[in-house]
Amino acid sequence: MITASAPGKINLYFAVGPKLDNCYHEVCSVYLALNLREQVSVDFADQLSIGVTGSLSAGQLAGVPTDQTNLVVSAARLITDKTLRFEIEKQVPVAGGMGGGSADAAAALCATGELVGSSAKIDAVRLGADVPFAIMGGVALGMGVGEKLTPLELNTELHVVLITTNAGLSTPMVYSHLDELREKDGLVAEFLPPAPTDLIDALAAGDIASIARLAYNDLQRAALSLKPELQETIDAALNAGALTALVSGSGPTVFAIAESAESAERIAKRFGTSALVTSGPSAGARLEN
Repeated sequence: MITASAPGKINLYFAVGPKLDNCYHEVCSVYLALNLREQVSVDFADQLSIGVTGSLSAGQLAGVPTDQTNLVVSAARLITDKTLRFEIEKQVPVAGGMGGGSADAAAALCATGELVGSSAKIDAVRLGADVPFAIMGGVALGMGVGEKLTPLELNTELHVVLITTNAGLSTPMVYSHLDELREKDGLVAEFLPPAPTDLIDALAAGDIASIARLAYNDLQRAALSLKPELQETIDAALNAGALTALVSGSGPTVFAIAESAESAERIAKRFGTSALVTSGPSAGARLEN
């Protein structure tokens, strides 16, 4: 059995541009890979099976597909048509806007390629817009649908608190709702948003306060409209000392940037077992054995 891991992520910046004919949107994103990693083990088998364990709640783990709809199966089939079994160890919240499924796919690609001895280049974006970054890791600017990646420099460690909820949000639903809100306001996006140069400079300078001030998420408006109670979570994180707090991607996980590891622990204490403390950047997909 071959084991690989890949990181979950947050979007320090996420601007949504026009909707494309394939129903994706053009985006401009700044990804941060987290030291919160999904682990996938793969082996040959007589019949397909997917086991799921991890540090998440039983309710979260129960929400992970254990049939052919799981992205690990789609990832492996890009490499081989052999029957496989998968063991997934999850740390990234499910349906939380943090790319957990994409990290599973990236780890499955890495492990399956090693298992069958294939080094063929795979068009990973076919599996999802976040999969290429889960393979790359670190910090990156993502353009296109997020797959056109440029590595960025980050001269500090960012301490992050993730505040989770068991009730997920559908990514397509959040995007669709953002489109509805923009159309209602006459603000339909026509052009791809430009790269956030001030944030990129702050990352290179390791200026945590400026990074927090410049963090941004276009999808937050739609996520808050669908789940208004998330605003209470954001407010509570700020009151607990966070430099900023935003919905992560399409949500509903909220991430808070802390000024230090100690501050992150204090913020997390405010939320009890619903909070996870982590940091970034983290490496991309890699073999673990």
